[in-house]
Parts: sequence; C-alpha cells; structure tokens
Amino acid sequence: MEKTMNQSQSLTKHKEWGGKLEVISRVSLETREDLSLAYTPGVAEPCLEIQRDVNLSYTYTRRWNTVAVITDGTAVLGLGDIGPEAAMPVMEGKCILFKQFAGIDAIPLCIRSKNVDEIVNTISLLAGSFGGINLEDISAPRCFEIERRLKEVLDIPVFHDDQHGTAIVALAAFINSLKLTGRKLESTKIVINGAGAAGTAVSELLCKYGVNPANLTICDINGIVNFEVDETRRRSPLSSCKTLTDAMKGADVFFGLSAPNCVNEEMVRSMNKDAILFPMANPLPEIMPDVALKAGAAVVGTGRSDFPNQINNVLAFPGIFRGALDARAKDITDDMKIAAAIAIANYIPENELRPDYIIPCALDKGVAKEVARSATEQSA
Repeated sequence: MEKTMNQSQSLTKHKEWGGKLEVISRVSLETREDLSLAYTPGVAEPCLEIQRDVNLSYTYTRRWNTVAVITDGTAVLGLGDIGPEAAMPVMEGKCILFKQFAGIDAIPLCIRSKNVDEIVNTISLLAGSFGGINLEDISAPRCFEIERRLKEVLDIPVFHDDQHGTAIVALAAFINSLKLTGRKLESTKIVINGAGAAGTAVSELLCKYGVNPANLTICDINGIVNFEVDETRRRSPLSSCKTLTDAMKGADVFFGLSAPNCVNEEMVRSMNKDAILFPMANPLPEIMPDVALKAGAAVVGTGRSDFPNQINNVLAFPGIFRGALDARAKDITDDMKIAAAIAIANYIPENELRPDYIIPCALDKGVAKEVARSATEQSA
C-alpha cells in the first residue's frame, strides 16, 4: 500500500530520532566527591532509610514523579494486536505527553504476554519502582480484569487510559454540549455505539455523573446490548429497539466508540432537534462532521485533530496523574474522574462556548494544571 506523505515523514522522523526518550542525569558527576555522594559509598544512607520506611522511596528517589506506561500490544490505536515490540513507538509517544504536559517521567514497558496472571504478576513485582501505573492499549475484556486485580493488590494508582481517559474527556465535552444546547441532564437520551473498553467506561462515568440509566442505550455490532440489572450496572434499553438505527430515533446525544461510517444522515435526522454527536472512531469516525452537521447536528466532536472539538485523552491523563502523584493517592477514584471532567469543561468560560468550541485544545498545557488541582482536591 502506498504511504501518504504524513506517514512517510513520520517513518523518516522516527528513524532519525532513534526513539523519543532518553535518560538525563539530574546530578553532576565531575569530582570524586560527586561520585561518592551520588553512588558508593554515600548512596548507602538513603538505601538504609528506605529499608526502615519504604515510603521514603518517594523522598529519596524519583519514584514520586515516575509512572509506568504498560501494554501487551493487543489493542494498539486502530492497528489491533500488533505485539509488544511494535507497540513501543506508541508507548514512547505516551511517555513524552506525560513529560510535556505534566512534567511526569514515564517509562514504557511492553510485556511479552497475553496471560492475565502473568501480566498482573509482572506489574505487581515492578510496582515498587513507580508512583503510578498507566495501562495502555490492552484489549477487552482482559483489560477489565487486569485493572481490577491490580487495584486490589497495589497501593499506587492504576489507570487504564483507553477506558478512563476517554470517559473523562467525553464527559467534559458532554457537559459543555448540554450547556450550549440548553438540555437538562436528567432527561437527555443517549446512545453509545461500542461496548468495548472505552464504551463501557463512558457509559459508567456518565451514570456516575448523574445520567438516568433508563435514558442510556448501548449498542454493539449486533445492535442493542442488554445488560443484567444489578447494583453496579443498571441499564434499561428501549425494548422496541433492536438496531443502532432504531436506537438513535429520538435520541439527543450519540457517542461513537466503534467503527467507521456506521452512522448516516438519515440516522442523524431521526434524532431530536439540535442533536449532539461524538463519533470518535479513529482514524475514520462513525460519521464525518460535515455530514452530521448537514443532517442537522448542533454539535459534533471527533477523535481527530483536523476537526474542531477533538476528544483527546491528553486533556485528562497527564493532569489526573499529576494530581494523584502530588497527593500521594493510592487510587484514582470516580470522584477524581468526574472532578477532572468538570475542570476540563469549566476551562472554557460559558460565554465562550460555541458549536466548534466545546472542549479545550489538546495542546493547551494549562488544562493539565486545572485537572491536577481538581484531582488533588478530590483525593484529599
């Protein structure tokens, strides 16, 4: 397949860079005294202090500011299961986003296993070197179990960005879209297409924020997904709906975390007036923004940087980890996620909201500071 100019340029630059990360020393090693302080014999003193109190590892080492970015390479971007080594360029990219937006040192770790037990055990054994764990590009449903089990055994934050980073930014965009279109949270009808990691996380965070579960319908490739009613996931899909087309009739909001071009103009026209659409499939969304707007949508956001209202995880994960690390939090809670979403939404003054500006620019580094502040306050 012939590569586009952008693809060819990226390949050339990656070869030129030879990796996007390097280790830089924070200390001078110019004299024998420098060496004796930073290494032997002086280094024995902080080692002994940490032996007496492991929490001092946050004081005497860089652990306080270091996050592991971990994958097994099974769900990388839109490329699928490409393996751990092939996932490394993406993990390195994630690490430089941590550094650029929140000053966090992040280390890419790509694990050669798809076995849940092995992955959980590996991360558990390494956790003492880090202040937090960012799980990345691990396929569903294994990603749910891996995160759950790690949260049970680790005393540092564990965050699967494909789930929760997406959910936080999607919620922020949703909050501002409701303001712009004058909708009330309790009566807004929502359709989510995609029942994988991101779709599940978005639906759960929306409900925790206050969306009425009875107004939330989830679809997958086969149509409406019916969930058992229990105390953690209460879903009441419309009994008359069987397909995505049926589900979108009379809906106010659409979240797409699924596949390209599965929504058409007629489906948008069947939604309520001034519909809100977030087709976030990458690189091709469920419906192109111009098509959705032509069909009557009031607000459209995608996962792409070449359209307005980009739903980009970089608005969430650097700041929420910065806040968690600064607060020495042991977990990133739902309250912290909701606070982060509200901080992102409120970053844009209400009088500045417009259909093509309901979410801050992904390159605005001020967002991470606000998210960090909100996360720290919630973890207190």
